[in-house]
Amino acid sequence: MGMSRQELLALPAVVSPDPVAFKAFDMSRGKGYELLKTGTFPCKVIRIGVSYKVVTGGPDGLLAALGIEPAAGS
Repeated sequence: MGMSRQELLALPAVVSPDPVAFKAFDMSRGKGYELLKTGTFPCKVIRIGVSYKVVTGGPDGLLAALGIEPAAGS
């Protein structure tokens, strides 16, 4: 099960892929890490050393990839 619109809009600017982004995209941990390692994750990812962070906002972030636009004034 993915996340509600309200949960998604409450996310900070960057999140951990596991479990937050994987849950948002309703994907398994194995599939999520496969997409991260191959550079095909469905939104912008920042790699810091051996860690990954998923960007939530912007035109290529998690919210945009899910088709969610923040309400005006958010």
